[in-house]
Amino acid sequence: MTTAVAPSIDLADLAFWRRPPGERHEAFARLRQLEHPVFFEERRIPLLRSGKGFYALVRHADVTEASRNAKVFSSEPAVTSPEPPGWVKHVFGESMVNMDDPRHARLRRIVSRAFSPRMLGDLQGGIERAAARIVDDVVAHGPGDFVSQVAARLPIHVICDMMGIPDEARAKVHEHVDVSTAYTGVRPSLVRSVRMAGQNMLALLALQRLVIRLGRERAEDPRKDLVSALVTANVDGERLSWRELGSFFALLLVAGNETARNTMAHGVKLLTDNPAQRELLLSDFDAHIGGAIEEMVRYVSPIMQFRRTVTQDYDLRGLHLRPGDKVVLFYGAANRDETVFDEPDRFDITRKPNPHVGFGGPGPHFCLGANLARQEIRTMFRELYTRLPGLRAEGEPELLLSNFDNSVRSQRFAF
Repeated sequence: MTTAVAPSIDLADLAFWRRPPGERHEAFARLRQLEHPVFFEERRIPLLRSGKGFYALVRHADVTEASRNAKVFSSEPAVTSPEPPGWVKHVFGESMVNMDDPRHARLRRIVSRAFSPRMLGDLQGGIERAAARIVDDVVAHGPGDFVSQVAARLPIHVICDMMGIPDEARAKVHEHVDVSTAYTGVRPSLVRSVRMAGQNMLALLALQRLVIRLGRERAEDPRKDLVSALVTANVDGERLSWRELGSFFALLLVAGNETARNTMAHGVKLLTDNPAQRELLLSDFDAHIGGAIEEMVRYVSPIMQFRRTVTQDYDLRGLHLRPGDKVVLFYGAANRDETVFDEPDRFDITRKPNPHVGFGGPGPHFCLGANLARQEIRTMFRELYTRLPGLRAEGEPELLLSNFDNSVRSQRFAF
């Protein structure tokens, strides 16, 4: 074991995230061999909270320990990088992901009804019909970009159906989500950071206004949709405020969309590059699709990292952390930990066990929509490979330059 880190490995530097994924995985493998988590200094960006720096948690054991211990590793004030300024929560309200218990537990109790087995079962018919329409369009128009034609369409359609968003508003919803996704990318300059922050704020504000206006209508005239259920919910005497409803909608659209969208986009490329695995999947789809989805999520890690703030003195693998210290949980690195996963760089849909942290580590912040994402991916791939068994990716994907969101901007495909 050693504590030395190569100067070329700087997780806070834009240059690192420009490197090919394979080179980044090699760098994380070297970091996992070090005796202690490494501290990386951040460049301070005016108007934002970032700049203090963070310790990088890259081992599976470290990520799961921090995930389970929310009292020490706090999600407040924010889990994203850079951390937004304090005034943001007063304008938009606070997202669940940026809360600790008991506030987090209260909101989760209310919104968890959206992801109950009964609710997900009721959604299945609509998901199947949406997937069929998407493939109908692909067949009619021919192959082009898998992201815009397939992967980006289903998750937003499902969420809008869940929430009861009118058809005429859905194009704007999609546009606002794309703006928010772009904001998660690495920003190389102050000018671009401020411009993208402004665009992101306007997009979030538009999404909030849309769902709050709809919520007021549903409070007077409830229907069979999630907005109606949330505005009329009464869990132990508690209801969502209008700002909480808006924040939840924004979180559901961005987080709920990105995991399924990116897993599908990366997944079609993985199945193309690994024909034996693709053949195995298609030989018995029902037997192997569950394992295929978990392996795609592990291999891809759609959300690459979340930040935590240390609340008290704590020793982590010989490293003494103090209150106020920042740690970043690198899920992609934990999902390639060679002490947990045999041949971690091999794509294997039969991998068992597969204790990946692609939906976040264990603990109170495990992804609430994980089962919905699995359901969408399973349904979409079933429709695609049943009707277009020769479907394949062509060329390399265009990836978003980001240290947070492993997003595919475009992926050519054929069938």
